[in-house]
Amino acid sequence: MNTYKLLTPGPLTTTEAVKKEMLVDRCTWDDDYKQVTQEIRKQLVALAQVDETDYTAILMQGSGSFVVESVLTTAIGNADKVLIITNGAYGERIVEMATVLQLQHVVYSVPYHEQPSPLEVQAILEKDAAITHVAIVHCETTTGILNPIDEIGKVVKSFNKTFIVDAMSSFGGVPMDLSNMQIDFLISSANKCIQGVPGFGFVVAKIEALEKCKGQAKSVALDLYKQWEVMSVDGKWRFTSPTHVVAAFAKALDELAVEGGVAARYTRYAKNNQLLRERLSRCGFEAYISAEMQSPIITTFLYPYEGFSFEHFYHEMKQAGFVIYPGKLTEFDTFRIGNIGDVHEEDMTTLCNVIENYMAVKNNEN
Repeated sequence: MNTYKLLTPGPLTTTEAVKKEMLVDRCTWDDDYKQVTQEIRKQLVALAQVDETDYTAILMQGSGSFVVESVLTTAIGNADKVLIITNGAYGERIVEMATVLQLQHVVYSVPYHEQPSPLEVQAILEKDAAITHVAIVHCETTTGILNPIDEIGKVVKSFNKTFIVDAMSSFGGVPMDLSNMQIDFLISSANKCIQGVPGFGFVVAKIEALEKCKGQAKSVALDLYKQWEVMSVDGKWRFTSPTHVVAAFAKALDELAVEGGVAARYTRYAKNNQLLRERLSRCGFEAYISAEMQSPIITTFLYPYEGFSFEHFYHEMKQAGFVIYPGKLTEFDTFRIGNIGDVHEEDMTTLCNVIENYMAVKNNEN
């Protein structure tokens, strides 16, 4: 087994205890296993800082994108229209899903290095009364930018629209109160800030909004309402669940609590990010996103000089025990370094030392 630190936005580096939970085989129909599912659902609602009388959690097989599509196909009916706010590839993926699902939609797009404006959202909603839903990505993993969902949520609710937030890379690592943020459907994944492994995602949904969705889904397997209906009885999943992944996630939730909850994890991630930005800035790497808009999740850096070989850089980092991420921009040459997972200040310090040594050698060569 390798000992690389995955400096990626998920899958990410997990603890040994989380990995060990996957060594035991479990039965999907077993009462103990179904109880694990129910406990996870309760914990997720608590992490969202909302009450079980108002919100519920639904687990859904597949990657994060499966769960986003599950919400879109379930929550948005034929007569509805969704405003999709984009400033990165994952917002654009929502647009692609809406197109394939033949959902009525309109797009408000801003450049990847900018945040969408709540005032512009207000103007769009004022002009188009047909809009019933608004969808946005919280932390756009394309760049690491953090979008102002608090302010946008207030605007959305002032027009009494349904608010859908893809918090794939932020939930569990950035403090969030769904009720205050006016969120109706929050979507995330097991292998992000809660530090589990890939295999399922989840939705924390306002029950009032979810109850309106019965019979709307254009998919059998991705029908979020029916998944909730079955799962709420005793924790049974409608179809075969990723049992090993679910057990690992339950352990990851326990470890999050031991660390001190979301606030403590946010502090660790933010320190990782600050250390990384400051140290790399000193050796010639410019961050693509300005500090005030930067999330603590993942950081995008521009190539430091013309002719910089990411392939060579990647190989050298991997040789030193770190796996990083290529860029996802088309107009700029970039790479990304994740700040989340079982990664601590000493890991980031070691990485920065390795990068500084790499750049010193390259500068001498030039």
